[in-house]
Amino acid sequence: MDLDALADFNLVASHGGFGRASRASGRPKATLSRRVTDLEQSLGVRLIERGTQTLRLTEEGRSLHERTEGLLSEIVEAGESVASRAPTPRGRLRVSAPVVLAHVALSRMAVRFASAYPEVQLEIIAEDRRVDPVEDGYDLVIRIDPPQDERLVGRRILEDERLVVASPELRIPTALTNRPGELDVPAVLLTTTRSDVVWRIRGGKAGEISLKPRPALRFSSLLMVREAVLAGAGVALLPKLLVAGDVAKQRLTLWGTHDAPGVEIWALQSSRRLMSAKVQAFLSVLSETFPNKTFVPPP
Repeated sequence: MDLDALADFNLVASHGGFGRASRASGRPKATLSRRVTDLEQSLGVRLIERGTQTLRLTEEGRSLHERTEGLLSEIVEAGESVASRAPTPRGRLRVSAPVVLAHVALSRMAVRFASAYPEVQLEIIAEDRRVDPVEDGYDLVIRIDPPQDERLVGRRILEDERLVVASPELRIPTALTNRPGELDVPAVLLTTTRSDVVWRIRGGKAGEISLKPRPALRFSSLLMVREAVLAGAGVALLPKLLVAGDVAKQRLTLWGTHDAPGVEIWALQSSRRLMSAKVQAFLSVLSETFPNKTFVPPP
């Protein structure tokens, strides 16, 4: 039996369809379909019912998936155990990272990593969805304020905070600074921001104030929010690592720091897997990229 084809079948079965498995793994849907067909032909049985809106395993397919999924994980772990003792990091390294962090900081870090470890084929997938390292085929996932999960282990690699910023043309309100929640300002918000939100900020030119953001625009992407704020559309609450360079170069004015707990960014992997040499090398370069767990924007 072709173990690679079996792994593809289990990938499709775990995700509930060829399309979902393709999006999660980054592999072409046609390739996954062909590999499953090859497996079916080699076994002489149908594993997946075609022509349905959702994935439907046959009785043989369900039995094969239940009996082999755990075994394949153990085979992968055994291979990683051997690889973890290898003197030179090598092989494919797949990392899932938040979109903003990937765009702002990880591309330069990836160049340094590739130069230092040429035998590792690094892939960084920028996405904000919650992923499972094992099911989605990642060696490492980087996440913001991740919930506790006994299936994942890792380390905190970066600390950040959220800043309220605006273009220099938009003046900081001062007339109602002693009446929290009544400072109505045009704002650029995420689509997920509640309509009744109030931003309490500190450390800015206006002291400690509360702002009631009035939606001027809404976007699903923080990168789009930043662009709109730079264009003068309103005030916004954005990660420091995204706008620190803009504030330093006076493209944006800092109104204050969001009065809320700081942000923690973690690098996580499955607790069932030993840390391989390539993951150790990646974490080492991350530590060098974020000295003292802080982001320093490029000059």
